[in-house]
Amino acid sequence: MKNNCIAMLLAGGEGRRLSPLTSKQAKPAVPFGGHYRIIDFPLSNCVNSGINTIGVLTQYEAESLHEHIGEGEAWKLPRTDDNGISMLPSYNVGVDEYLGTADAIFKNIDYVDAHEPENVLILSGDHIYHMDYREMLDFHVNSSTSATISVMPVPWEEAHRFGVMSKDDQSRITEFAEKPAKPASNLASMGIYLFKWSFLKKYLIDDAKNPKSSHDFGKDVIPKMLAGTESLHAFEFKGYWRDVGTIHSLWEAHMDLLSNSPDWQLMNEEWPMYTRDLRAKIGSLKPQAKQGKNCMIHDDCSLEGTAESSVIFNGTEIGRNAKIKDSVIMPNVKIGRNVIIERAIIGEGAIIKDGAVIKGSTSEITVVAPNEIVAAKPILRPQPSRLLKEVYDNTARLRAEVSS
Repeated sequence: MKNNCIAMLLAGGEGRRLSPLTSKQAKPAVPFGGHYRIIDFPLSNCVNSGINTIGVLTQYEAESLHEHIGEGEAWKLPRTDDNGISMLPSYNVGVDEYLGTADAIFKNIDYVDAHEPENVLILSGDHIYHMDYREMLDFHVNSSTSATISVMPVPWEEAHRFGVMSKDDQSRITEFAEKPAKPASNLASMGIYLFKWSFLKKYLIDDAKNPKSSHDFGKDVIPKMLAGTESLHAFEFKGYWRDVGTIHSLWEAHMDLLSNSPDWQLMNEEWPMYTRDLRAKIGSLKPQAKQGKNCMIHDDCSLEGTAESSVIFNGTEIGRNAKIKDSVIMPNVKIGRNVIIERAIIGEGAIIKDGAVIKGSTSEITVVAPNEIVAAKPILRPQPSRLLKEVYDNTARLRAEVSS
């Protein structure tokens, strides 16, 4: 049966810049917003946009996503022959890893062909946003274009960090530059692409034959398309969108949830979020009066201390006289008595012993790795970002500097 549009969700990223939160799980599987995981955002966007065929391309720590998504029932999209959520790990096509974002789609051409789509929506699995993809699809169809790229304005001082587009008054893309030193535009690519499948398929096949290509959409395929004869269009998105690929951006995105901005509301009856429930590991949590100021606190947790400007996930136990401020406490964390945590992210299942002090700063957020045990001493301080790669390569734990 011919399908108007299917989605292909790129979720294979290793997420080194999110280490140590990604030491044993894929970046899109990292918890977000007190109840969800990052990948829930594009998946929920698809459901709410009426896109019912989704291929999820996995690679690094694929099982963390396979376990979370399962058969897709939590998103009301159980897999059938015609639609639903399908997991597409790299090992299914006989390779340990995809060579790049474009290669991931190329190696799953048979999956796409089987659904006979007119259009294919390419999504990234590590962005936080609510978006009606049907608006982009309507724009794409009405423009009679072969390719549409979603863009949004960013501050000029940040434009060099993105692929940026210039467009004419008919929204046709006139120029594209990947992370330019001197940007000519502040319209940043959001990594959301919509293609006519026949058009994309041709370019994927040509790219796969090119030994000099890095097989990446932004670096290789999009520039080749722009050099061709068919026009590409830019769809300007107006709304909240954040790439949470670094520790600091992940922390900032959680703080955004607490800002009460009218432009960004996680809980929206008109745009529901779907997820597989994060089950608490604790057998029974004592119901406690939640002593939180400007916090997002999951119902399934125990808070005997105080919390301010923090996001606290399910299954968390926070002991008497503990003080949590400007922090993110992920699922199933156990925090003892008289603990102080400020400007930190505490990974899933971590245990913080009585009296421990964990303090970061606005510029350097302290991270405690999933399942790590932190004793009362030492005090954890921010880890310089230049050491992250060394830490990632040698240990699953982010070792903090010791001061006494």
